[in-house]
Amino acid sequence: MGGARSVLFNWAVALQTGGTLVLRIEDTDAARNRPEWTDGIISALAWLGIDPSQYEGPFFQSQNQVLHTEAAQQLYQKGLAYYCDCAREDVIARTGDPHRGYDGFCRDRGLPPGEGRALRFRTPDEGTTVVDDLVRGRTVFENSAIEDFVLARSDGSILFLLANVVDDLDQRITHVLRSEEHLSNAPKQQLLFEALGHEPPAWGHLPIVVNEKRQKLSKRRDRVALEDFRDEGYLAAAMRNYLMLLGWGPRGDREVMPFGEMVAQFRIEDVNPAPAFFDVKKLRAFNGEYIRALSEAEFVDACQPWLTPERVPWAAGRFDRAVFARLAPLAQTRITLLPEVVPLVDFAFLPDPVMDEASWVKAMKEPAVGLLTAALGSYADVPWQAEDLRIRLEQIAASFGLSLGKAQAPIRVAVTGRTVGLPLFESLEVLGRAETLRRIEAALVRLAG
Repeated sequence: MGGARSVLFNWAVALQTGGTLVLRIEDTDAARNRPEWTDGIISALAWLGIDPSQYEGPFFQSQNQVLHTEAAQQLYQKGLAYYCDCAREDVIARTGDPHRGYDGFCRDRGLPPGEGRALRFRTPDEGTTVVDDLVRGRTVFENSAIEDFVLARSDGSILFLLANVVDDLDQRITHVLRSEEHLSNAPKQQLLFEALGHEPPAWGHLPIVVNEKRQKLSKRRDRVALEDFRDEGYLAAAMRNYLMLLGWGPRGDREVMPFGEMVAQFRIEDVNPAPAFFDVKKLRAFNGEYIRALSEAEFVDACQPWLTPERVPWAAGRFDRAVFARLAPLAQTRITLLPEVVPLVDFAFLPDPVMDEASWVKAMKEPAVGLLTAALGSYADVPWQAEDLRIRLEQIAASFGLSLGKAQAPIRVAVTGRTVGLPLFESLEVLGRAETLRRIEAALVRLAG
């Protein structure tokens, strides 16, 4: 979720400025990268509406190793970096502090390149590094508190701090908008930009995203994968709208609004640095609004993935899109997630309704037998329109001294299997006279048994 929010903020700035969104896969750590993960990123972006025509890339950081190595050697030749053969255990032994950073032991040893020697950046001993952040304002870092950090491992591979700087220069990056967790990297990278003779990009460190306990979202504890929400039936437009509100808000009281309008109002300087609460309940409410805003045709199309034989076996050979299209307007106003449509419409396609026992027991109390018997006879010749069906059941209910609502319950359970569902009379109209009467008769047989 946090990554998706960051992408949208970057995209909004790119759209506003006529710039280009860049997708870069930082894969220099081979153990933490797999091709299918990259495919997942591209697929998730496409779902959000950011297809490959909307960005440059993907670029793979590992393919730019020549430039990374050249930059490392440039810093070494300038005396801004040095080789170090200290293991972590050596630093702890010298300082007696397992939590202390590197102590600068090899700064003046003049070690040449060699096996087992990492290349470290020589951080200035004095002064400050000032990061002017578009979100957080001016942040000052004491150089003396920044350790001499590693640029290249002992095997020559370049670490991401330097690789990112070189790639940013190579790809002409003007804005780096990323999670606040990277704020501690900003002064180090800014020193590298300056050491290589360039101005740093505009920084914008975005607020972390937290759960209802105000804990940072965690892959191990929370639902955080964009794909999971997509597969649960959230609409991309609703997700895009909601993610844009994680740390930022449009003017006025409007929150649900087209993405283009949000982009027009968005300013990275207006982002609130306080942690942003990812409220699943609010997201679900957003999704319901977006579902209701779909045209009938769009809603029918959006529901199709949840009405396939792979998801609901009864759809094989029984699902009728035209029948579903008649029920769709009734269901559209009653769901907040697309899969919720299935139990509302399955009665129209199953050979017999899925009988919910709790609903049966609740609805089939006296005078259920009398009501069903009367309906069976009365519905045999009534004009098969929702309003005529309603009027006829009102008359039956009155003869039993019942309200229409009370009289509907046994009919609904007999025909749909559940006490809750779509408007009854419109459902009966779609189901048809013959099948409706057959199901009422089957319910009477069960009651008699």
